[in-house]
Amino acid sequence: MRGRTVQAKTVTLCAVLTALALGLSYAERLLPLGLAVPLPGVKLGLANVVTLAALYLLGPRTALTVLVLRCLLGAVFGGGVTALAFSLTGGLLALAAMAAARHAPFLSVYGVSILGAAAHNVGQILAAMAVLRSVYVAAYLPFLLLVSAATGLLTGAASAGTLRALAAAAHSEKRPGGMKS
Repeated sequence: MRGRTVQAKTVTLCAVLTALALGLSYAERLLPLGLAVPLPGVKLGLANVVTLAALYLLGPRTALTVLVLRCLLGAVFGGGVTALAFSLTGGLLALAAMAAARHAPFLSVYGVSILGAAAHNVGQILAAMAVLRSVYVAAYLPFLLLVSAATGLLTGAASAGTLRALAAAAHSEKRPGGMKS
């Protein structure tokens, strides 16, 4: 019986994280980032905050589940097949880079986030090269990598704050008189 309870909690947590990532991804579309950075396709990557939190707190397998579900559902709800190719390629490469880098002693969540943002852009360029059947798209990569340093830093800050808040909440649950799960 205990195994079913743990499995149900994991499935529920993945569903909540996926919904949160989808909501952040959708909300990001409403931000006029193109006014500040006049490059097509540039986004903050707010859903990456959820991916990073899942990676650090729950491990790469759960983070992968949340990422794939977010990409698939995002395509179903309004992105289409091309958007799926871009988001999934970028997301998988970013998650692989972040999972490999998260244990590096010289990288904080900020550095891992910046690396993930850069890897995401590399993945999207690879997807664009495949979709457009042109290597010339790669000329856009240096500009994206410059922007990814800033966006990765911002999502890294949001991720660090999220992880601190979740750690504080977990700590308060363990204290006498704290909330019980």
